[in-house]
Amino acid sequence: MDEPRKHQVSLRGASVKEISRDALLEKVSHQRELRSYIRKSTAAAVFIQRVWRRYSATKLIALQLQNQWEILMDNLAVPLTKIQISGSILRPFIFFMSFLLNRGAKKQKSDKDCMKTCFRVVLESINSTNLDENFCSMAFGNVEERRVWTYQSKKLISLCLLVLAEFDNSRLGGEDIFVTSLALRLAVVLTDLKGWKCIINANIQAANMSIRDLVHFMGSKKSCLYSSVRRYICKLQTPVSSQVTSSGQADDRFLIIASATTLALRPFHVAGLVVNTNCLEEVQNAAEQFCIFLLTIPWFAQKLPAVLIPALRHMSVLSACLRVLLMSREGILKEMSCAVKMTTTHQNRVMPQVGWALANIIYLATMCEKNALDSGKFAPGLDHASYVHVVIALAENLLTWLEKVGWLRKDQEVLDDCHTSAESLDNFLHEAETTAGSLKMSYSDLLKPVCQQGHLMKLVSFNKDTFVKKDDNLPAISMESPRCCELLDVAYYYSCMLRIYSALNTVHGALPVLNMLSFTPGFLSNLWGALEKNLFPGKDYVAESASNQNKVGESNFHEVSAGKQKHFAKDSGSKWVDVIQKITGKSQTESKTANMADGISGSNSIDEHCSDIWDIEPLRKGPDGISKDTNCLLHLFCASYSHLLLVLDDIEFYERQVPFVLEQQRKIASVLNTLVYNALSLNIGAQNRPLMDFAVKCLHLLYERDCRHQFCPPALWLLPGRINRPPIAVAARTHEVLAATTNDVSASLTIDSVITTTPHVFPFEERVEMFREFINMDKVSRRMAGEVVGPGPHSVEIVIRRGHVFEDGFQQINCLGSRLKSNIHVSFVNESGLPEAGLDYGGLSKEFLTEIAKAAFSPECGLFIQTSTSDRLLIPNSAARFLENGFQMIEFLGKIVGKALYEGILLDYSFSHVFVQKLLGRYSFLDELSTLDPVLYRNLIIMRVMSESFHWISQLQKNHLERGMLLSLNLEARMPV
Repeated sequence: MDEPRKHQVSLRGASVKEISRDALLEKVSHQRELRSYIRKSTAAAVFIQRVWRRYSATKLIALQLQNQWEILMDNLAVPLTKIQISGSILRPFIFFMSFLLNRGAKKQKSDKDCMKTCFRVVLESINSTNLDENFCSMAFGNVEERRVWTYQSKKLISLCLLVLAEFDNSRLGGEDIFVTSLALRLAVVLTDLKGWKCIINANIQAANMSIRDLVHFMGSKKSCLYSSVRRYICKLQTPVSSQVTSSGQADDRFLIIASATTLALRPFHVAGLVVNTNCLEEVQNAAEQFCIFLLTIPWFAQKLPAVLIPALRHMSVLSACLRVLLMSREGILKEMSCAVKMTTTHQNRVMPQVGWALANIIYLATMCEKNALDSGKFAPGLDHASYVHVVIALAENLLTWLEKVGWLRKDQEVLDDCHTSAESLDNFLHEAETTAGSLKMSYSDLLKPVCQQGHLMKLVSFNKDTFVKKDDNLPAISMESPRCCELLDVAYYYSCMLRIYSALNTVHGALPVLNMLSFTPGFLSNLWGALEKNLFPGKDYVAESASNQNKVGESNFHEVSAGKQKHFAKDSGSKWVDVIQKITGKSQTESKTANMADGISGSNSIDEHCSDIWDIEPLRKGPDGISKDTNCLLHLFCASYSHLLLVLDDIEFYERQVPFVLEQQRKIASVLNTLVYNALSLNIGAQNRPLMDFAVKCLHLLYERDCRHQFCPPALWLLPGRINRPPIAVAARTHEVLAATTNDVSASLTIDSVITTTPHVFPFEERVEMFREFINMDKVSRRMAGEVVGPGPHSVEIVIRRGHVFEDGFQQINCLGSRLKSNIHVSFVNESGLPEAGLDYGGLSKEFLTEIAKAAFSPECGLFIQTSTSDRLLIPNSAARFLENGFQMIEFLGKIVGKALYEGILLDYSFSHVFVQKLLGRYSFLDELSTLDPVLYRNLIIMRVMSESFHWISQLQKNHLERGMLLSLNLEARMPV
């Protein structure tokens, strides 16, 4: 047999065309799939026909029953017995109305008339005191009656909830509003034992059992109670008071909302009906539905009448929801996230449901009202630990979503490469606004209670143990034993709030939260105490701070102690002495030096022997070497303290030592210095970016203050880089090579970040050497590129008149651009117009730069002036903008200074510290204002001390008044009648 025909077979003899075996198997398989598809198609067609026939038959029967029922109700004879109501009226009504309402078509007028008639008949029956005529008397009848009553009541409640969700209640005065109000009134009466007129003491227990079963059904997913209430409330745009135009319309609208809220809260009170082990489980099921469907409604509390809000804040409702959110957190958050995926697209981003749940819980738990002075007050009976843990869980979930969509900020600014994302954020924040009455509210307004000082003080006051460590995973708190709120929980709470405000508040960022945290008495001291426990284990640390010296215990926040009253005159006198010293300048030169001489000199004397005290072992690996709890405490502390440092003057920092004594300030500086250096050296990840942003900011503020008035030994700043600091030339050249040969910025991030962010870890001589190394490498690279660097025929030739050095230099050099780095050949012309003899081998260029700087910095030029202090430092003249080409000349003068630095020429001029800080983009402290405007500075200090004095006087007067009232009441109590 031939090789190609080896695997071929013949099915019908040699005369038939032969096919291969694989083709045969494929053909048979295809035919089998075709026959299977035909069978399935036939079965599907038969099923569809059967469903359609069933639907048609059911619809026909429902319409016939509806017609018969209408005829029956037209010829109805009253009064009706409960058996007639159940069998003749409710039984057919439930059948045809359940079918007609669920078909999704437009509601007919006949359907609405049937519902109004039926609901009225049942309500009239429930109001009857005759047991035979009251429909609810079946709830405590025989077994069959109770079964029928429970079944029909569940169906009636389902119909009522369907009416609430489906009917159009937007048109005031319409028939839909009337039917909805009647339906909800029936649902409320059926579940309220007080509305039954036929109850006697002997039947209360059986009736309670029936109502408990009914309420248990309402709290389950089968009833669709909470989804129906959600659909109705979401249709409300503004509070009820702004939607109604007449008292009748107000009554109907308010009745619907109040009834819907009452039904939603019914399952939370089921535990009071019957003592049963399943009650807690039933409440938990209802609480889960309440959290998923109602607490996630945008502007939930603002859409309800104010009179209903206390019911939502009741301990039985709010505490149950908080505990359920802790016990079933993963499942509830998963359902919320699934809802977000269904409602959110890439083009249309809306606030996720977890965000609204967070805002609504904070609003309800803190009793936040419009124009309320004490908006930080908590709801009565609130479980504070559960509240804090729930807010943390929801806030972390919201932050994860914000990071996923690209709306979290880096370096406290919106991402530079997300212009579209920033535009979407503006639209998103615009949509997350509403108008409550005449007050326009934003999403951030719902979070305002967390920015109240009283809110923080109340949370901290519930601490049992300030320094108790907390597990990373929040525990499931039982329904019986709420935990106490710890400082670490509060730290997590406000750390999340800082990030949320930074992301969503486009105007002020996290400023409201930082203001509150920074100026709350004792809070920063507590945070630092917790950090000392974690970062300095087994070491003695300073336990007292200046806040304890100048303030009475933080537990009495609003009271003035007797000790303060006793020494008030002395303290006030010392304040004015401080003011006089600051105005005269003695406080900065003499007083502080005298007060700090012993401490600083003592610190300097032990630098060589005890420098290891500034080496914090837990921070040697940067943020990766500390726990999540310490990371959170450190993040909140750096954010708050860096904000406070912006307004602390030198008297508070050095003399009063508020909020920390100088020894604590040194420890804080060493912690931040070690953390930042090691984090940059090890190239930290993005997950530690929020901590590092605030840590770097706080470190810079402390270092700049130490540069002005030393409070730390030099070894403290140099210690982190003492061991593993790279040589200067190696660091500079490695940075240049990596920057030139790779596009990956992170490859050179380590060395570059250490050099630019923490240059103080290098001694000043090494920094100068590094600067010269960068310049030498720049010259080499320019020489390799073919540019002229040294003296030669291609140097820049300029001719300068002796009497017009600045003017000629401005005209000839200002236009050079990048050629300014090249060698400049200077020729001087004397007053007679003749060129001076001599060759420029560098000496004339140095003379030119020195002379032009001398002319530009002189007061006669008008570009710079000297400060009024004894140092006579240089600052720009505000009148320079009125000179011709004034701004251009100041810019040219900057080029001259840069050229001098580039060539290694020393200019003997000193700029004001404020001006240098401005050039570097850094913050200037209040005490530096005295070098610019001494009069303004003096007046500000006087006003500040006077305001503090007036505050203490008012506190004293208030305290004396209270003591006088108590004394008078005591005397009246002793007076005989």
